[in-house]
Order: sequence, then C-alpha cells, then structure tokens
Amino acid sequence: MKRPHLPQQRWQIAPAQPAKAQYLVEELGLSPLLAQVVINRGIEALAEATIYLDPEQQRLKPPRDVFTDLTVSVGFLVEAITDQTPIAICGDYDADGMTSTALLLRGLKHLGAIVDYAIPSRMQEGYGINERIVTEFAEAGVGVILTVDNGISAIAPIKLAVELGLTTIITDHHDLPPELPPADAILNPKLIPPLSPYAGLAGVGVAYLLALETAQQLGKAQEIQASLLELFTLGTIADLAPLVGVNRRWLRTGLRQLPQSQLAGIQALMQVAGISEEQKQLQPDDIGFRLGPRINAVGRLADPQIVIEMLTTDEPGLALERAMQCEAINKQRQQLCTEIEADAIALIEKENLPWREDRVLVVVKSGWHHGVIGIVASRLVERYGVPTFIASAEEDGSLRGSARSIPEFDVFEALNAAHDVLGKYGGHRAAGGFSLPADNLDAFRQRLRNYAWGCLDPSHLYPLVKIDAQATLADLTEERYHEIADLHPWGIGNELPIFWSPNVQVLEQRRIGKNHLKVTLADDSQAEITAIAWRWGDYYPLPNQVDIAYKLRENHWRGKVSVELELVGARLSNVLVNQSPQLTILPTTQFTHQGVAYTCRLESAGRALWLEDRQGNSLLLQRGQARGTLQRRQQPAETIDVTRPPFFNLVRAAVTALQTQPTVKTS
Repeated sequence: MKRPHLPQQRWQIAPAQPAKAQYLVEELGLSPLLAQVVINRGIEALAEATIYLDPEQQRLKPPRDVFTDLTVSVGFLVEAITDQTPIAICGDYDADGMTSTALLLRGLKHLGAIVDYAIPSRMQEGYGINERIVTEFAEAGVGVILTVDNGISAIAPIKLAVELGLTTIITDHHDLPPELPPADAILNPKLIPPLSPYAGLAGVGVAYLLALETAQQLGKAQEIQASLLELFTLGTIADLAPLVGVNRRWLRTGLRQLPQSQLAGIQALMQVAGISEEQKQLQPDDIGFRLGPRINAVGRLADPQIVIEMLTTDEPGLALERAMQCEAINKQRQQLCTEIEADAIALIEKENLPWREDRVLVVVKSGWHHGVIGIVASRLVERYGVPTFIASAEEDGSLRGSARSIPEFDVFEALNAAHDVLGKYGGHRAAGGFSLPADNLDAFRQRLRNYAWGCLDPSHLYPLVKIDAQATLADLTEERYHEIADLHPWGIGNELPIFWSPNVQVLEQRRIGKNHLKVTLADDSQAEITAIAWRWGDYYPLPNQVDIAYKLRENHWRGKVSVELELVGARLSNVLVNQSPQLTILPTTQFTHQGVAYTCRLESAGRALWLEDRQGNSLLLQRGQARGTLQRRQQPAETIDVTRPPFFNLVRAAVTALQTQPTVKTS
C-alpha cells in the first residue's frame, strides 16, 4: 500500500485554559503561549511553576536518605579501594550501559581502585550479567562485583556470585521482577517512591550517584564531578530517560559543559559528529540524533570496548581513533537500517500482510541483522501506525526479534500473552525483545492479533500528535523561540511544545536531501516562515492550504540565525476539529466498491467523512455539504460535487460500511 498524500494522524489538542494561563502570565511574566504549555505539563500551582522554570530552587533530599542501600554500597567500595580488593563492573552494550561502565571506571580508578569490566556479547549471550562472567570474575580474584544498567532480574548469576563469596552490588533502573536477586546491595529507582525527583534516573544516573557519593566519602568529589556529570548527560539523553526531576536539573548544567568537555573521548566524538566547540551548550537532539547513535551503533554491530576506551582514555590520538571507528560503524548501521527497512516494506506490500485488520504488524525474514531490527521496527511503527514485531532467523533456525509499540499497546503484556509459544522474552510497555521456534510463528501471530483486538480500536491505528496550543505565524518570533529554549532540556517526559496553525498557505515547497521537504508558509496574519519536514518527501507536493502542527527550531545558515518550523503534522484545512482532550473518532473500516478496496472513517464527532483507496487518493467531505475535497496522488487538492457520479455511490457505500460500527472514544 502506498503512502497517503498527507500523514494519517490523530490530533489531540489540549483544551485552552485562559484563566489559569493568565495567572501564570501575571505572576511569572510568561507569554500566554508558554503559560499554556506549562499548564499542559500538569503544572498549575505557583510554587511548582517556579521550580519548573528554575529547577535549582527545589530542595532535594540527600541521596542516602532516598536509596536505602546507598550507604552500605559506598561502604563496600571504600573498603575495597582501601584494601586494594579488585572490583569488577558488568555493564551493558547500549549507550546507557556503556556510559555507565565508563563513568564508574573513570571514577573508581581516580579514587585508587583496582577495577576492570566485562560486557556480555549481544549476539551470543544477550542482555545482562551471566554465570560465565561471574565465574571468570571469581577466577580472576575479584572481590566486588558491580552491575550497571542490568542485574535486577539476574537471580541465578547473583546467587552464584554469593556462593563464591563475592560481594555483589546491583545498580539498575529496569522494572522489578517478582523476586529480587540475593545481592548485598541493590540501587534501583524503581525501589523508591515514584514521585521522588530521583525516580527517573537511568542506569547511568544510578552509577553517577554511587560514584559521586563514594568520592565524597573519600574527599575527592570536587576533582571528578565535572567529568562524571558529562558522562551522566551523554548516557541519560541517549537512553531516552525522562527529562524530569534531578535528570532535568543536572542536565541543564551538563549540556552547558559538554561543548568545552575536558574528556578527550567526548571532544573526539563531537568532532566526528560535526558539533562545533563554539556552541554555548548542546541540545538533547545533539546527543539523541548525533552522539548517541554513534555510541549505540557500536553496541549493535561491534565490540563495546571501542566506546569504553574512547570515553576513558586521556590520550587525544586514541580517543579520535576510537571516535572514527564509531563513525564508520554508525554509517554501516545506517546502511543496514535503510536496506532492511526497504526490504521489510517490500515484503509487507508483496505479501499484503493484513496489519490493519490484525491491528499489529509481524514481519519476518532471514538475513536481517539482529542488532538493528529494533530501529527498523520503530520506523515501521512510524510508517504504518501499528505495533510492530520484526524478527530474523538464527543459525539454529529459531527466530529472534524486536518489538516497538504505540501508546495504547503494551508490548510486554502482549509477549506475556504469547508466552507459551515463545522462548526468551522481555521488555516494557513501549519495546521488547523475543525469541521463538520458527514452527511457532503462526501461533505467535494469532496470539498477538488476539491481544491487539482486545486493546486497540481501529481509530488507534494512526500516530497521535499531542498539540499544546494554537498560534499564528506572527506569534513565532525569535523572542518566543528563546522563551521556550530557556526551559531546556526538552525531551522524553518533558516534550518540546507542539503548536498548530489553521488555514496556512503553502507558498513554496521543494524536496531536499534524501527524502525531506523545505517549505515556505504564510497565514492570515501576513507572516511568512520557512519550515522543514523530515522524511516527508513522499508527501510532495503538499496541498496549497493546510492546517499544520509543528515545533519551533533555530536555523543557522551562513552566519545568519532565524526561527523556522519543524513540521510534525499536516491535514486539509476544512477538517473540523474537536479540541477536547477526549477525541471522538468513529472507527475506521474497509469496504470494496466496484472492485476497488477503500478505507474510510468518520471524524470530528461524525461531522466529516474521510475515505481513501490503496493508491493514496483520498476524499473528505462535511456532513450536509454537497462539495468535498478530492486529493489525488502527486496533484493539488480539488473541490468536487459529491452528488454526481461516480462519487455519490462511493460515498453511499462508505456510509453503509460504517453504519455497523460503534462509536469509539480514545484519550
């Protein structure tokens, strides 16, 4: 099925709250637009808003008063450092695990520890500490095992370590299993109250706390805090940890430090990623889209030791050599992702996989690299709007895969529902990994389909765009951009505001780069602004008039700085929108008319009918109106008379198909 001419999306526009917004405007001097954004983040009280605007004003409890086992963990490490008992770190092969490992290696070595590390093989062993690693640590004379970003579910390996007489400290941030390992100490934010400012720490955040508290115990915190904070910043954002609580507070400082980092590895990584030292501070996107992928690519395709050496060496030459390896591996990762994505799309369309009918997409083929199929799964979710499970064959003939989801679908619960046909599996609501015998594939598909039908309505199968407020293009000034930018860092859990503007004219548009659009826009305020639309080349040309949803961004070009938009949504301007946070959307259904397959749905509480064929040609009309908007592929939208053939019978067939469907409400 070809891509539609405009993104198929659900728009959820937050209800305007002018009285509450005006209160924040008067008390804190915010613009009405930003005041509405703050309210949409669940912040209405003046005291909460003050802390949100300036996180340094929040009084934090000492970490030792929050994490029950922190004091004893510091005691174990101080004793090992004093007695020169070897310490071994078991890390993980993702960005969080590698930065956590590097952080503790740097910190403990600076404090005088004898310390080494191990990371399990992604391809041969999979995630987490295992009995092989424990045995090798014991044989090497290690006295203390310290896990980072893993270990909370490692019952058997930790039990073995205890039996061998090793002190074990687990630092992790993943969900708690029914039974905890018998470790000497466990540090995990899932063990503390969920409303604590420390509750959102990633694995690298827990490692940062442990290293800093140990350094303070030894009177050396001032010497290493800056370098540890930089690694915390890199790992936290790369792991997509929520940017709330202490994460947001500490990252505000860490992002300012990174451009002038004293760590040779970070300087080298920024150099190969094209990040200038002249930047006053980095943005989360600089890490999320430029630094983080270069680190993660190594864990997916190569030896994590490359990253560990890069982040722990003080030799600029070695750091640059390792950074260049990261760059080459990331290019390989990009090529693999592009090839597998294209292969998967071709397979989906060739085999006509019933992803919309099943409400879940399962795509399997031999030869796909396990290290990158999770990324491809995310791209397929973006493209098709349904939970996606993608797998490839192992050498023994079994299947191994990754899953990515939409907000209404819990991947881990779906895997639980298929546990009887799976081998190993794990994950959380948004993502997971799994393996299964190839003979169980059909049964696996059926269980996922049953689970999806139990929790998803057809209206869920379109990406959700959450919008903060309506704005005119004249509102989008440089002052407004800086007002928003001053509340950095924006990211997971504190998303960059999304605004929308109706009835926007598309003055100019052109394809740029691999598959992007650059457009010039204007509205009734007579303001003009440029916008970028990433990976929207398939939607070219856009209709002449659209409603748009967007983020603000700053564009640097030939020494000039300007505000532009990053489009995240577009729709035909005559769509009526219910601005309640509870969207009313009648279900989508499929029907056939004169041998052609169509998809249709009612929108705006039933006041508008939308239908589309498999070539992406669409028709939109309002209830009680004789004229509708026809959008053919690669052509401007046109107004047509729906009371005349062939449209009258087509519309009647669509209405008939929808009459048997109940109304669905989603939030």
